[in-house]
Amino acid sequence: MKIRILVLGCAVVALTFAGGAPANEIYRWVDAEGNVHYGDRPSGAPTEQRLQLSYARTDGSAVEKRVQDRLDAKAARAESDAEAEKAAQEAAEEAEIAAEQQKACESARARLETYRSSRRLYKADENGERVYLDDEQRQAASRRIEEQIAEFCN
Repeated sequence: MKIRILVLGCAVVALTFAGGAPANEIYRWVDAEGNVHYGDRPSGAPTEQRLQLSYARTDGSAVEKRVQDRLDAKAARAESDAEAEKAAQEAAEEAEIAAEQQKACESARARLETYRSSRRLYKADENGERVYLDDEQRQAASRRIEEQIAEFCN
């Protein structure tokens, strides 16, 4: 039993060291048809070249820094896009309000012109019948319209 454990332990140690060795030898050759081949064993081809490879360990902190920089840049772009969208929405709302004010201004001016050019003004009572305005009521209505014009047309 002890021999089996010893053999198994030696095998594990041998495989550990054998598997950890990197393959630094890569061969490149071109066949008769002009195709380029790469391999880790020599092929014996006359055009065979042994490539010298080197590698360096990746610096984990540098990778983390690059990833964090990309995430920060992406967040900044998203924030900038959100601010631009909000500004565009506010501008659209302001334009809509200005258009409504312009429409109210034009309507008030048209009503004032109607009040001034009409000989007789009337309003409908609760029964739907016309009640004509006297001069004082007509002037009061004109003043209200002028106030609306001052409010909407500035």
